[in-house]
Amino acid sequence: MARTKGSVGADTKTAIYAAAKKLIEAKGFEAMTLRQLAAEVGVQAGSVYRYVESKDELLQALMNQHMISLIENWEKLEGKGEDPVSRLKAFVAFHIRYHIERRADVVIANLELRSLGEEYRADVVTKRSQYEANLRRILSDGVKAGVFPKVDLEVAAFAIIAMLTGVCFWYRPDGRLSIDEIIDVHQKLVLQGVVG
Repeated sequence: MARTKGSVGADTKTAIYAAAKKLIEAKGFEAMTLRQLAAEVGVQAGSVYRYVESKDELLQALMNQHMISLIENWEKLEGKGEDPVSRLKAFVAFHIRYHIERRADVVIANLELRSLGEEYRADVVTKRSQYEANLRRILSDGVKAGVFPKVDLEVAAFAIIAMLTGVCFWYRPDGRLSIDEIIDVHQKLVLQGVVG
């Protein structure tokens, strides 16, 4: 088996992560083997263990990369607005756009959480909760300001995030609506659902 160009050190680890995303999205985590992963990268099967301790550790790393990027990108987003309605619209737009642009990461982070062993799951779930807290804070601020009615913030946040994340599973770039049009529809749906 020929080594791929740059298949040493950080380049190999990056290649392993990229190949893992591709294989997990196509086959599912349980069906992917480290032997297949090594073949995809162009290294010997045993070489994968120089970069990842186990499949669970690899899956956790991929999920953590996704969650850390999601949180950091939301935090550095400018122009969110000051009032709860503007911030909620910004959250909807950010979440949909981010997830459509990173479909493989989203598929892995959402559909493969069930495959992650308990010792690795807690860290990922903590990061997910940290991200969701941004939406709960927006909703809470809206309730305090009298803009949104009193609702169970956790249930409302789960419902909104589930609806928004779902877009990446059915969206097609060649579909009849652009990303901006889909965002506009979802902003209206979320605001109607929250404001009534």
